[in-house]
Amino acid sequence: MDSTATAPLAELIAARLTTALNPTHLDVVNDSHHHAGHMGDDGTGESHFTVIVESPAFAGQSRVARQRRINHALADLLATRIHALAIRARAPGEPA
Repeated sequence: MDSTATAPLAELIAARLTTALNPTHLDVVNDSHHHAGHMGDDGTGESHFTVIVESPAFAGQSRVARQRRINHALADLLATRIHALAIRARAPGEPA
C-alpha cells in the first residue's frame, strides 16, 4: 500500500514542501473546518489549507515565483485533493 495515499494530507503537504524547499520554518494549517458545508468541502476535513513557509530558496524571488514553486511541489495534490491553498512565503530575514 502506498502510504502517501493514506497519510493525513497536512503531513503529506509538509513532507513535499520540506523536500522541495528545505525550509527554515514551515507551518501547514488545516483550515477545512472553517469551510464545512461550503463549495469545495468534500467531507474529508482535508480540503482547505494555509502554508506558512520560510526558505532560503525564496531569496530574490517574487511573490508569484515563490507561489509557483509551492504549487509545483504540490501539483498533483492541488489537482485531486486540495481545494484551496493560502500561501505565505518568505526568505529568511524578511518580515513575517
